[in-house]
Amino acid sequence: MSLKYNILAGMLIAVSCVEAQDTVRYVGNTLSNVDYHHGQLSPAVGTHNIQIFRANREHPDLAGGNNFTYNHQPFMAFWNNTYFVQFLGNPVGEHMAEGKTFLQSSKDGYKWGEPIVVFPPYKVPEGFTKPDRTDKAGNDLYAIMHQRMGFYTSKSGRLLTIGYYGVALDKKDDPNDGNGIGRVVREIYKDGSLGPIYFIRMNSSFAKYKAEYPLYTKSKDKEFIKACNEMMADPLVMQQWVEEADRDDPLIPFNRPIKAFSYYHLANGSVVGLWKHALTSISKDNGKSWSYTPLRAPGFVNSNAKIWGQGTSDGNFATVYNPSEFRWPLAISTSKDGLTYTDLLLVNGEISTMRYGGNYKSYGPQYVRGITSENGKPIDNSMWLTYSMNKEDMWVAKVPVPVTSIEADNVSEDFSVDGEAAFSKWNIYSPLWASVKLENGALILRDKDKYDYAKAERVIPESKVLNVSFTILANQIDKGQLQIEFLNAKGQAAGRLTFDQDGFIKNKAGYRNASVQEYKIGEKYVITLDINVNTRSYKLKINGADKGTRLFFQPVHEISRVSFRTGESRTFPNADTPTDQDFDVSNPGTPISEASYRLLNFKAEKIN
Repeated sequence: MSLKYNILAGMLIAVSCVEAQDTVRYVGNTLSNVDYHHGQLSPAVGTHNIQIFRANREHPDLAGGNNFTYNHQPFMAFWNNTYFVQFLGNPVGEHMAEGKTFLQSSKDGYKWGEPIVVFPPYKVPEGFTKPDRTDKAGNDLYAIMHQRMGFYTSKSGRLLTIGYYGVALDKKDDPNDGNGIGRVVREIYKDGSLGPIYFIRMNSSFAKYKAEYPLYTKSKDKEFIKACNEMMADPLVMQQWVEEADRDDPLIPFNRPIKAFSYYHLANGSVVGLWKHALTSISKDNGKSWSYTPLRAPGFVNSNAKIWGQGTSDGNFATVYNPSEFRWPLAISTSKDGLTYTDLLLVNGEISTMRYGGNYKSYGPQYVRGITSENGKPIDNSMWLTYSMNKEDMWVAKVPVPVTSIEADNVSEDFSVDGEAAFSKWNIYSPLWASVKLENGALILRDKDKYDYAKAERVIPESKVLNVSFTILANQIDKGQLQIEFLNAKGQAAGRLTFDQDGFIKNKAGYRNASVQEYKIGEKYVITLDINVNTRSYKLKINGADKGTRLFFQPVHEISRVSFRTGESRTFPNADTPTDQDFDVSNPGTPISEASYRLLNFKAEKIN
C-alpha cells in the first residue's frame, strides 16, 4: 500500500470519526462565488455596515491624530451602555514596528469617538534575540502589538483591556512565536479614563530584561488584581492567549498554537471551539480539555482569516467568516442547535480601495469578531460585529436578529413618517466620508470620498413582475453620481438608472448610457418602474411622464432588491490580483467636494 494511500485513508478515518460525534458542520447548498465581492450571496436583511476609522497618512488630524496605515485585528465589547472597539496598528505594514493599540467608543454604535492610544510603543531592549537566530535588536527596534484578545469583563463588572507586545526582528519574523515581551492589561473606567498599564504575563524570553511596566500584583487596587486573577483562571479566556504565550505555559489548556480561538456555549453546556481555517472541536468541561484534536468543520469553506461564532438573542446560533480562500465576502451562517449550519448570507460584500500598500495587507472585510458572552449584551438584541477592511480601516456591523434574507411583504416607506422603523430594514454600507444616514425625514447618501461610495439597498419580495417607485432629490448636478439598480438574489443587476454628474438622468442600455432627461438641483423626481422579468424590460415614468420601455442590460429570473449607490460598481481586486499591494493610490487622504442625495420614500409591490 502506497504512502499516499495511507495518508488519504488516515484523513478519511479522521473525518469519519469527527462526523460520528458532535461537531460543527455546514449542510447548506449555498457557496460563495469568489468572482464577485459579494460572493453572489443574498444579504442578511437590515445589516448596517458602518466605518468607524479611516486611515490617513497625509492628514492624521482627520484620523484622530493617527497616521498609521496598517490597522487590523479589532475586538468589541459592550459595557456601561457603551460600545468599545480595540484595534492595533503599525505605521505601514504587518510586523513592521512601531506598534500601538487603539481604543474607540460609541453610545449608539453609529457615531464613534476618535481613537485613543491604550498601549503605546514599547522599545525592545538592545541585544534582544530569539532562539535559533543570530540577529539581535538594535537600539531603535520597537515591539509589535499582536494580541488575539482585547477585552475581559470581570464578574464584579470591571472592564479590562488586554494587549500583547511581541517582537519581529524583521518584517518576515513572527511576533506570536512565544518569544516576545509579554501581555499587558489596564482598566477602562466608567468615566472613560484609563487605569495604569501593568504586565499580566511575561514571556520567559524576556526574563533577564527590566520591564517598563510593573506586574499587575503591584497594583494597590485589590479588585483589579482579583479581576486579573479571575481572567487567568478561565480556560476559555486563556485559550485565546496560546499563540503569544510561552509554548509550555501551564495557564494554556491546549498548547497547540492553532490560531485565533473563539467559542460559544451550546444549550447543554458544551463549548464549541473555532479557530482559523474553520478548525473546530467540542469541550465538555468548559475549555479544560477538548473531545478531539481540532479538525476542519465539515462543509465549511474558510481559509486563513478568523471565524467568529456566538449564540444569538433568539436562542439560535451564528458563525461569521469569509467563506472562500480569499478574505471576501464577509458572510453569516445560522444554526438552530449550534452544530448544524444551514444557510450562508451576506454581511458585507464590498471591498473598498486599498489606499496604502504595505507588508501582508490583504484585500477585503476580514478578521471579524463579535461580543463574547462575558463582554456584554447589546440592549437592541442585534448581533454587533467588528472587522478590518484591507487591514487599513475599522468597521462595525449591526445584524438584526432573527437573521433572515427574505422580505415577504410589499414595501411602502415614507422616511418622514416611518423613520427608524424603515431605516432598520435597509442594508447600508456607510464609510465615514460616504455616509448613509436617516436625517430630517429622508435617507441621505453623501459622498466626499474619491475611493469609496455610500450604498443603501432594500430587500423586497422576490418577483417576476413588480412595481417600484421612489422620490429622489439631488443637491448638485455638476459632481458625483447616484446609480440605482434593481437586482436578483445573487446581486446581479438587471437595470440601472444614473443621476449623472453632467446633469442628466441616464439609463444603462447595454454598454452605453442613454440620456433620459435633465435633472435640477433640489427638485423632486418621482421615479416609477414597472418591471417585467419575462419581457426583460421595464416601463419608466418620471414625475408621471412616460419615458418609454427600456430593456434590461442583463437577464435575470427574478428581482429581489433595489440598490442606491454613489459610485460605479467595483470588480478590483479579483481572484487573480497579486497578493500584496506595494503602492499607494494618488492623494488618498484629502476629501473631495461632497455630493449628496435625498431619498424621501420607497415602494415596491409584487404583481406576480
